[in-house]
Amino acid sequence: MSNKRIVTCAITGSINIPTMSEYLPITPLQIAQNALDAAAAGAAVVHIHARNPENGMPSPDLNIFQEIIDLIREKNKELIICLTTGGGAGMTVEQRLSVVPRFKPELASCNLGSINWGVFVIGEKYKEFKYPWESAMLKMLEGAIFQNSFADLKAMLPIMAENGTKPEFEAYDTGHLSNLAYLIQAGFIKPPVYLQFVTGILGGIGSTPYDLINLLTTADRLIGPGNYVWSAFGAGRAEFPICTQALLLRGNVRVGMEDNLMLNRKQKTKNNGELVEKMVRIMRELDFEPATTEEAREILGLKKL
Repeated sequence: MSNKRIVTCAITGSINIPTMSEYLPITPLQIAQNALDAAAAGAAVVHIHARNPENGMPSPDLNIFQEIIDLIREKNKELIICLTTGGGAGMTVEQRLSVVPRFKPELASCNLGSINWGVFVIGEKYKEFKYPWESAMLKMLEGAIFQNSFADLKAMLPIMAENGTKPEFEAYDTGHLSNLAYLIQAGFIKPPVYLQFVTGILGGIGSTPYDLINLLTTADRLIGPGNYVWSAFGAGRAEFPICTQALLLRGNVRVGMEDNLMLNRKQKTKNNGELVEKMVRIMRELDFEPATTEEAREILGLKKL
């Protein structure tokens, strides 16, 4: 499968706010339909957050997660669903992790370290907001830390193992790879591991080719070639440039409205499926093909359905 690459689509996330785009999916039906559209366009994995359907605020409500999952599974039983344990601003670690024992997902995100979460800069671009919570959350984040301590990781990983969930390790900077190397050495996780390189978030590493190479060479040095499978994405305008570079470096890719709301510099994307379609078009121009769900399970070492 040397020319096969996994396409993950991150459907809604917890960073982008409804004020930024009228197309941001916020209800369970919208999130589920966007996931199905992404799958139809070539995504083998969808990364799911939940939102309050009344105002789009990120939510840990397990009933909302259940509705999203049920709506997806009604029409697509094979799609790989990766649930968030990153959650959203103000959520406790217990709230963030609660999706794992409840739903036992094949994949769940697992953030490798704490960072200054610099998304407050979004608020500087708007004078008016659709909902009051948006400006309040963005102001709060300027003085907040996105907590992912060693204690948090040591609590999360055994629960993931008990429930048959493979961690998708999110690395926002090279130091997070040192954290992962420690966790492997201490026996909390066994390789091969699955890494997602997160670039372009203020507080983490940038989205230049040098940054991506830095993450990759650090992973080779600390984790070892053959001991990990990796994917990458860039926030905002860096989404497609970083993904294209990842393809050429034998990596997998992630797109989606969690990370980027624009189809190009002048046009908002109306649906996650459009972002996947563009990514698959770029892949095929370079003689790559999107992995099917079955192929993605083989690449990631997941159990076959």
